[in-house]
Amino acid sequence: MALSDKELNEIAYLARINIDKDSFPSLKGELEQILDLFEKLNSAETNEVEAMSHPLNLSQPTRPDEVTEEDQREKLQETAPSVQSGLFLVPKVIEGEN
Repeated sequence: MALSDKELNEIAYLARINIDKDSFPSLKGELEQILDLFEKLNSAETNEVEAMSHPLNLSQPTRPDEVTEEDQREKLQETAPSVQSGLFLVPKVIEGEN
């Protein structure tokens, strides 16, 4: 796919990059090669290919969502210096706007 200087300028503007006019020919060549690769990829027949989330046929084992530990919040908060509404209260360590 051939790119014009105007298109290359527009791409550079959208990418917010400055391109030296002396490097236009080499940059155009590289971008044209990249665009040609995308054209080849787009020409591949993929209608019969099933979409997949992973290239390997793996499954994630699952387990039932069950409580496996007893709630010990009150016991753990007995020794805390400051607790309010089931939360540990700690001193403010970062000063900032209120």
